[in-house]
Amino acid sequence: MQLFQLIGIAFVTAVTALLLRSTRPELSFAVTVAGCIILLLLILDLVKDSLSVFGSIAEGTGIDAALIKALLKMIGIGYLVEFSAGILSDFGQNSVADKLIFAGKIVVLVLAIPILESVLSLVGTLIGLI
Repeated sequence: MQLFQLIGIAFVTAVTALLLRSTRPELSFAVTVAGCIILLLLILDLVKDSLSVFGSIAEGTGIDAALIKALLKMIGIGYLVEFSAGILSDFGQNSVADKLIFAGKIVVLVLAIPILESVLSLVGTLIGLI
């Protein structure tokens, strides 16, 4: 089961970083970042197989595939920004983490504009039909 693999990598990364923190803090940071990148790559491999479901949902409902793609991008950005901000907070960079979260929210807002346009167009069409 890959969950145990993810947990194992997380614990090995954490213990190694803690052991290195007192003697070689720069290596502690590098180990943490490397462990997080490995976790992300393993998670992306898991998610990649599940993305085909969203394509079939788009086809079945008649929703434009570009809107589904934008939604998935927004979700991915949210997770990635939160994950990265957590790493920054772990290393005492709370101010930078806060700015990263703010920037992520702005990116999500920009990506949401086509979805908002589509919803408003749909509402306008529905109002015109009544």
